[in-house]
Amino acid sequence: MSKAEKIIEIAKTTIRKEAASVAALEHLLDERFLQAVALIHASKGRVVVSGIGKSAIVAQKIVATLNSTGTPAAFLHAADAIHGDLGMIQADDVVMLLSKSGESPEIKMLLSFIRGFGNTLIGMTGNLQSGLARQANVVLNASVAEEACLNNLAPTSSTTVQMVLGDALAMALMEVRGFGSEDFARFHPGGTLGKRLYLRVQELYTHNERPCVGTATSLRDVIIEITSKRLGATAVTDEAGRLLGIITDGDLRRMLEKNGLNETTKAGDIMTKSPKTIEADALAVEALDLMRTHDITRLVVTHGTEYLGFIDLNNLIREGII
Repeated sequence: MSKAEKIIEIAKTTIRKEAASVAALEHLLDERFLQAVALIHASKGRVVVSGIGKSAIVAQKIVATLNSTGTPAAFLHAADAIHGDLGMIQADDVVMLLSKSGESPEIKMLLSFIRGFGNTLIGMTGNLQSGLARQANVVLNASVAEEACLNNLAPTSSTTVQMVLGDALAMALMEVRGFGSEDFARFHPGGTLGKRLYLRVQELYTHNERPCVGTATSLRDVIIEITSKRLGATAVTDEAGRLLGIITDGDLRRMLEKNGLNETTKAGDIMTKSPKTIEADALAVEALDLMRTHDITRLVVTHGTEYLGFIDLNNLIREGII
């Protein structure tokens, strides 16, 4: 085996071992997981998550996930806790300690203080006989058969399992809290993710021109309207502004190829009836889904039967929805 092949094989073995540890985690979930969810949900405070070493890094990620999915959480480094930061733990907080061994000196010292405070304690550990497991109100089993490390020493499989178990806890709490996409949007207002969750069609179509003709509009004026408004299409409406159809530049080309230029042709003769539309208060991402489904680059924006304007693919690109 060449050196390159050996490196690839080590990487594959690491992935297989960690995947196996995560798969085994599914069978470790029991009544204690339900108790942990219930305790956090019933709490009037936050979840303070703490650990030492690699577990502290995982704890930070779990805190971030909990906060973004509706469960208030705070990170407390175990080493900092015993040097003054214990003051951040409030009476109503649930404390969750992460430790593979459950016997780290900092964890053992932290345990005695937390128990003295009277806070509910959730332990996440791979050692169910540890001091952490014995003193916690609820223990989440994060056991692994082996680390992915070649020497079975460096935290690899164990930290992956901790992270996945934290995600499972956050997702379960989302369900219990009824935390939906609108809530998620409130917590993620920035970036592409936020826009996909809150940006609506009505915030985009008003930046475009509003091409519009009547059924009796001449072919010449239809071409002028489409060209001047630069959207590649025009709506056809009645006198009350109700949408009757749409004419695209593609419709014009196909008509000219088939019938040639006919001065008597009117908009009503060549319009496509019942075009694809979207309501102004729909999410922009819904407009994108419709365009992709029907392989088109623009939609007519309406309010009921009233024609309002157009939204096109360029609007979505500019906003980073795509």
